[in-house]
Amino acid sequence: MTNAVIYQHDNADTLVVQGTQITFIGKAAEARKKYPNLRNWQDLEKAFIGPGFIDNHNHVFEADAEIGGDCDLSDTHNVRGYEQALQQCGRELALEPNDWLMGYGHELAELLKISDESPLALLDRLFPDNPVVLMEQTSHSMWVNSKALQQAGINQHSTDPQGGRMLRETDGSLSGILLDNAGDRLFEMAWKQQPDLKNAHKRGLQKGLRQLAENGITTVGDGRLYWKRGWLETWQELEKQKQLTARVSIRPWIYPADPAAPQLEFFRKVYQPDTSRLLVIHQVKLYSDGLLQNGTARLLQPYRQTINPDLPTGLDYIGPDQLQWWLVQLDDIGYGAHIHAIGDGGTRQALDAVAHARAEGSTRLYGLTHLELVQIDDLARFKALGVDADVQIGNEGVLHADHRWAEPWLGHERAVQLMPVGALRAAGANLTLSSDWNVNDLNPLISIANALELKGQQFPDTESAIDAYTINAAKALGLEGQTGSLTVGKAADLVVIDQDISRAKPARIRQAKFLLTMMNGQVVYQSADY
Repeated sequence: MTNAVIYQHDNADTLVVQGTQITFIGKAAEARKKYPNLRNWQDLEKAFIGPGFIDNHNHVFEADAEIGGDCDLSDTHNVRGYEQALQQCGRELALEPNDWLMGYGHELAELLKISDESPLALLDRLFPDNPVVLMEQTSHSMWVNSKALQQAGINQHSTDPQGGRMLRETDGSLSGILLDNAGDRLFEMAWKQQPDLKNAHKRGLQKGLRQLAENGITTVGDGRLYWKRGWLETWQELEKQKQLTARVSIRPWIYPADPAAPQLEFFRKVYQPDTSRLLVIHQVKLYSDGLLQNGTARLLQPYRQTINPDLPTGLDYIGPDQLQWWLVQLDDIGYGAHIHAIGDGGTRQALDAVAHARAEGSTRLYGLTHLELVQIDDLARFKALGVDADVQIGNEGVLHADHRWAEPWLGHERAVQLMPVGALRAAGANLTLSSDWNVNDLNPLISIANALELKGQQFPDTESAIDAYTINAAKALGLEGQTGSLTVGKAADLVVIDQDISRAKPARIRQAKFLLTMMNGQVVYQSADY
């Protein structure tokens, strides 16, 4: 590739790929002397070559899968709209009795406004003969009906599982809203009963991989692999068939309410630390806490208001002592961890767990993701403990520091402290940007542009923002020897963009177009304009 602008190589205009590797970066004249027999010369006409982007927290398997998408409620924002959309879904699907209906996209706050009947009663009225489970837009709660609860063996006398909560009416009856792990368990049961599961998995994953390539992403850190659903087998099948178009660090999910021994045995069997392969398995995914909107994120000080008044500071998805135990046990079999932490209490407990593992001699990769609320005293611990800090900034609210949505739960003083991206970077943390797709836009250029304009938290320059989506993420995944930068000897994971994003204004960066994506020397996406 010649006549190009090459990221971090100001004196070069030509890059040569042979096989799977970058073998030359320099001037065209020197390249022609060194490679006199090279046939495939491409004039990029001053287009930009950058390293392939690395999305450190992405739900590629499930973000665009057909399973769970029977009914999409995301285009409406009130209960009446949900009811109409569900009625339409029911007519179109022509469900037989006892067929599952799965959907997604509603807002928990809207369900909590219902006054004349419970959310459970509403679904029972619409679907008396079918079990229904609907994933809320954040994925941290499920809306279900009585048929679904019966299938799961849940009734009003059932106790809350570890890491979850079943919301109840004032008389103690179930409301039809299951928070965090209480809902995850039921959704998983519904998922596994869907028809043609193996082929649906493959179609969904292939579709997701295509979208990664179209957005210049050559490596992903899996956000959460539900291995009991057969997802790992789908990844392994595509790797075996040489159909992977991205490097993937798979992070098997720790099921908080299930016995530990069989989970550890499974992790031991599937461990795959060879970073020369496209599929790597050497981190797990676990949750420290839940979500602020649900009152399940763990706080150091009580919520201002919460839907769980008996949990004034939220809940522990996995208790602090168990979190420490898990990290030590996982270290013994070769695993690090990617830990969901939203509240300042959840973040501190996760950092405490890593500190315990480090004291026990662990040198594994650890990262915390989301990090919406972090105490000042904990900022420096990321660098001191070697913990990567992964954040998502690909939305308008974060860009403009508009955190008014959190004031009902946190109050103004804590709400304005949310998303301390600049503070984490200033404290020396290895900061990575990710999409949490489909929570945020999949396009890395959106987050890179936002990073330059974050109100009060902006990055100092474009290079630091690009690094957070490339080499910093490669380090967090233990892949910096293979990818993350344009370096001779590294894998040819790269992207061609129609303009030099390293010198463009944020508005231009957002508008830039991907022309070509290459992973391991293979073109995995090519624009019609290229």
